[in-house]
Amino acid sequence: MFFSNLFIMDTLELLKAKMEELSVDSTKFFKGNKSAGTRARKLSQEMKALLQQLRTEILDHKKAE
Repeated sequence: MFFSNLFIMDTLELLKAKMEELSVDSTKFFKGNKSAGTRARKLSQEMKALLQQLRTEILDHKKAE
């Protein structure tokens, strides 16, 4: 179970980092930088996959208890 906690925390840290990037790129996009919009959409897709992964990890951890 300890290892699953580490995986969950790693995924959360990665999500936090992606969220910071998304915040920066979204701000740039709304100031007129169109390429930042593309990066923001890409980050959103990556975060969607990470959130699904996190959901799976949490469910697996719950089942292991």
